[in-house]
Amino acid sequence: MSSTINLTKNFSKLFFKNLQVSQNTIRLASAAAAPKKAKSQHGKNIVLIDGVRTPFLPSYTEFKDIMAYELGRNALLSLVKRTNVQLSDVDYIIMGTVIQEVKTANIARESALSAGFSDRIPAHTVTLACISANIAITTGIGQITSGQCESVIAGGVETMSDVPIRLNKQVRKLLLTLNKAKTLPAKLGVASKIFSANPLNLELPAVAEFSTNETMGHSGDRLAAAFGVSRREQDEFALRSHKLADEATNKGYLSDIAPVNVANKAAPVSRDLGIRVSTIEKMSSLKPAFIKPFGSVTAANASYLTDGASACLIMTEEKAKQLGLKPKAYLRNFVYVAQDPKDQLLLGPAYATPKVLASAGLSLQDIDVFEFHEAFAGQILANLKALDSDWFAQNYMGLKGKVGSIPMEKFNNWGGSLSIGHPFGATGVRLATTAANRLHKENGQFALIAACAAGGHGHAMIIERYPQWDILFFFVVWHR
Repeated sequence: MSSTINLTKNFSKLFFKNLQVSQNTIRLASAAAAPKKAKSQHGKNIVLIDGVRTPFLPSYTEFKDIMAYELGRNALLSLVKRTNVQLSDVDYIIMGTVIQEVKTANIARESALSAGFSDRIPAHTVTLACISANIAITTGIGQITSGQCESVIAGGVETMSDVPIRLNKQVRKLLLTLNKAKTLPAKLGVASKIFSANPLNLELPAVAEFSTNETMGHSGDRLAAAFGVSRREQDEFALRSHKLADEATNKGYLSDIAPVNVANKAAPVSRDLGIRVSTIEKMSSLKPAFIKPFGSVTAANASYLTDGASACLIMTEEKAKQLGLKPKAYLRNFVYVAQDPKDQLLLGPAYATPKVLASAGLSLQDIDVFEFHEAFAGQILANLKALDSDWFAQNYMGLKGKVGSIPMEKFNNWGGSLSIGHPFGATGVRLATTAANRLHKENGQFALIAACAAGGHGHAMIIERYPQWDILFFFVVWHR
């Protein structure tokens, strides 16, 4: 018996000797646990509790008969289920969209009401092209920091399967005149003019700049040419995006997806359907889509028309603690930029990145996770080259030198818009949520998200991982 007791004592001494931590070690551990801080532009700590999205689907597929507000409702309901937030604890709802359905002009309100939120909760819709969901998030931050509310749902939705198609302007004017005509002869006179006004000459929405009358694809082609981005480079980057998205899907990393039930489908849609892992040979065989025959942008290295919706819950850190909710990240500094909508239409990330880094007091080397919107492979590669160019920094951005080279091992590691898809109004929440999820998965502290948008706009935001205390740290503190 005594030998057993001695053995137990010896083992216990050895065990605790190995776990003993000197005061100096504790101080070193505490210093290591104290992360670098970003300068905050907010008076309050704003946190991202979580974000969700519907699967992103190529237009005219499984979501083709679903109205946009219904996709928005799915995202809102999924967010409530994911976070366990009470509907009554949400103070405001903001959603982004680009091509609006006139019947549901304030799609945030219609989505919220159909999801069961109280009619006493205000909701409004915002739009800024491809960064509409980003605007929804930062508008929510503004509502919180101004003291208007403590908890906001921000999101976005887009369906390209059912876009509004208009009659031409002359026919529209005649129809309005016909509606005001009082007598039969007057009505017949106006009606006869309608038939001669070419009523079948319809106006379809286009991804084009009103100010320049140029499609975004043409701009992407010119931008790639200006920065010397080859067709091969674009195809290789696009293939990378699809491979990484496919890998992330198979490994379960894209946990922000919430399945959607579709009428007449046996099983819910539970994954993105635009991810296609091809080969360089097949991709290189495609013909240019915009500038023919010499352009380099093709259907394989450009984002595609997509249907989908997203939503995220943001609030003050104090409100999260009060409600017992565990945040994923802090939403730190953000900036919006604008430049020439013709020659620099898609360079928003290059202009926004140094500004948001300076605002936060960080350098490129401090960033662990990069999530950039991929409109076109050429656009992404041009932005990366611009950031790594002293000449561009000095002549266009007013900087003394280049921002630097972004390590590709930190860049869009779970795929991007080229593969996952790009519902115009919803992508911003995907970027923020993916960045937060990657920070936890990859054990990083800071993420930088950035995106370009029509009109020559750009956006960037710093996201910081919410601290997760591990068992060893608690033991060190307790033992001390």
